[in-house]
Amino acid sequence: MKKILETPRLYLRELNISDAEDFFHLNDDPEVIKYTGDTSFSHISEALSFLQNYNPYELYGYGRWAVIRKEDEVFLGWCGLKYSPDLDEVDLGFRFFKKYWNQGFATESALACLKYGFEELGLEKIVGRAMGANIASIKVLEKIGMLYVGKFDFMKHQGVLYEITK
Repeated sequence: MKKILETPRLYLRELNISDAEDFFHLNDDPEVIKYTGDTSFSHISEALSFLQNYNPYELYGYGRWAVIRKEDEVFLGWCGLKYSPDLDEVDLGFRFFKKYWNQGFATESALACLKYGFEELGLEKIVGRAMGANIASIKVLEKIGMLYVGKFDFMKHQGVLYEITK
């Protein structure tokens, strides 16, 4: 288990196959994936296969990370950076179990990821995308200092693009 960074309440570590059950249940909640364009896994084995084949850490040195609450080692969701070679940009993303919404975990982990991206990875710009109807995620992007850039097509929905530079 490779820890990447820490905040006062959380640590972020690389996702691994032991996260399969949590990963399955996270994506199994229709409210959690409502604005993502993702579908739920059909079975835990599908989540396991996804994690077994998840390779951005090897390809780029970073990726999406498990968010773990320090006080009890509970998997809250994930947050992290994703490099898109086709766009040549780094995107910040996050997803949490519904019972952990509105507790500041997304903002806390997202701020830590921005700091890591700029200070440790030497990135110059990080973007954030959300469906226009996903007000909660948009609020997080704004709270962490990202600025609205414009609209785009998000899987046949109106999406919004935010960015922040070093």
